[in-house]
Amino acid sequence: MLAEPFNMALPSFAQHLKVLEASGLIASEKRGRTRWCWLERARFDEAADWMAAERQRWSERLDRLELYLDTTQNDEG
Repeated sequence: MLAEPFNMALPSFAQHLKVLEASGLIASEKRGRTRWCWLERARFDEAADWMAAERQRWSERLDRLELYLDTTQNDEG
């Protein structure tokens, strides 16, 4: 069973899969009594690109904050 390695009940795990499928990160289909899932690689690449851009944006913001704090501390001291 897919949920066993994650120490989760199947309904909880299925809910997580629904969220992933709704976001387009996975796809699934029912074959008989079994649901088959697979990764949608292109969507993971899009998510990775977005995260990299956000990481860069926050890094720049934190650098500016650090510079501002250094400047204000030097002005006070």
